[in-house]
Amino acid sequence: MLSIERLTVYRETYAAVQDVSFALEAGTDTAIVGPNGAGKSTLVQALLGILPRQAGEIVILGQPLSRKGFLPPRLRQQIAYLPQNFLFDRRIPMTVAELVGLGWDRLGFQLPWANYRKRHYAVREALARVDATHLKDQLISRLSGGETKRVLLAYCLVYPRRLLILDEAPAGLDVRGESEFYQLLYQLKQEQGWAILQISHDLDMVRRHCDRVLCLNRTLLCQGVPELALSPDNLSAAYGSEFVRYRHQH
Repeated sequence: MLSIERLTVYRETYAAVQDVSFALEAGTDTAIVGPNGAGKSTLVQALLGILPRQAGEIVILGQPLSRKGFLPPRLRQQIAYLPQNFLFDRRIPMTVAELVGLGWDRLGFQLPWANYRKRHYAVREALARVDATHLKDQLISRLSGGETKRVLLAYCLVYPRRLLILDEAPAGLDVRGESEFYQLLYQLKQEQGWAILQISHDLDMVRRHCDRVLCLNRTLLCQGVPELALSPDNLSAAYGSEFVRYRHQH
């Protein structure tokens, strides 16, 4: 699904990501962990073609990403991105159904005649899959944090995707909302066969839900299953020797 070889990305005059290599397989959930300033967001932005890279190769869904970040539309449509914060003008009177429908409209289908019924069905099914059918007529400005995350997942579902990239997507949710978000994400991964790449600071969540972990601090310090990648030695190497981790037993 995704292959990275010796990726190096600069922020101004310093290498924010240096000589990083890894690969993702379908149906897996991979977390990127590391301290603030480790290059996690820079890495994701390079994969999305937002930032240029100075060295290395990126192959997404079998297609090399050009130096200018270009991917053919048919491949870009198969990639979904959930940011840490969903910023929008709250004065826009847009409903949930209209927002989710944009995920269909951006594909360039002709509307309203030939594909109107398909669009309506796709929006309805996407909202049903994230248990948000009751929100379809709600204005997006009135959604809670947890409801917004569900609606954004519905936006990703309105058209089949293969790769889902999240930049601390549960940020701003309370403990219950975060737990519900990850349970839903895990369920959708199983149903859709998504490859998921996500940035996370919640190491306990990573242990519970992720298949693989990338420990990043500008360079890739380790990668593997959570039990091995999140060992005390690896965490100390990533976060520093004074790193202390508190675990709550429930």
